Amino acid sequence: MDILSVLLRWAHIVAAILWIGLLFWFNWMYTPFNKTMDPDTTRKVVPELMPRALYFFRWGALWTYILGFLLLMIVFYHGGIMFDEGAPGWGLPAYVMVAVSFLIFPIYDNLAKSPLGKDIRVFGAIGFVLIAVISYLMIHWAQFSYRAYNIHVGVMFGTIMVANVWQHIWGSQKKLIPMIKAGNPPDMALLGIAVQRSKHNTYLTVPLVWTMINAHTVVPGADSQLWLLGVILLGWLVVSLLYRKAVNVKGM
Repeated sequence: MDILSVLLRWAHIVAAILWIGLLFWFNWMYTPFNKTMDPDTTRKVVPELMPRALYFFRWGALWTYILGFLLLMIVFYHGGIMFDEGAPGWGLPAYVMVAVSFLIFPIYDNLAKSPLGKDIRVFGAIGFVLIAVISYLMIHWAQFSYRAYNIHVGVMFGTIMVANVWQHIWGSQKKLIPMIKAGNPPDMALLGIAVQRSKHNTYLTVPLVWTMINAHTVVPGADSQLWLLGVILLGWLVVSLLYRKAVNVKGM
């Protein structure tokens, strides 16, 4: 079991590097570059480049999620570190909060499609409140350990991100690429969905990595929930700054 755990961690990290590296490339390098291409160049480059990049992007996302789920089963559920000593353990509250972690996407998806999803600041504020409420329930109702509630917040983020990749980003690009190849203007509604969900995924990525390294982030004497929420805000700030920087980096 220990050997299996080590191999799964290795593969999980490699898959995550592939996925997240391409996510950052799309948002901070390719998107600004794409705006500099004329229509003829776009028609030539996009149908050749995007299917290749999106192949590794979507499969990297899926394998990161599958391997992460297997690690969750081995390290947390089988490994017995879901609860601190003296906690009630598995019961209705714990099962409910685990279910919330894996079934969060419809709630997120409907909010993102609503008028509230049009302004990323408003949407982010609502999302932050939901994260605070859910993490509070994980800690004080389900009584998850520090590592357990961190990783299940990460499960929420990862579930949203993978569903976005396969349902909205890849789903939109499958229709957009043939339009561009044929020399037709892209459907702006489809393009808007792909851009929105890609941006959401980018903002979730930096906090997600924090939850993935939960074995190394315990801060003695600190309020653990406030620490996690502070890290999420810090991660979002870093992503925002990088978006601003990306548009100012020029070619030669």
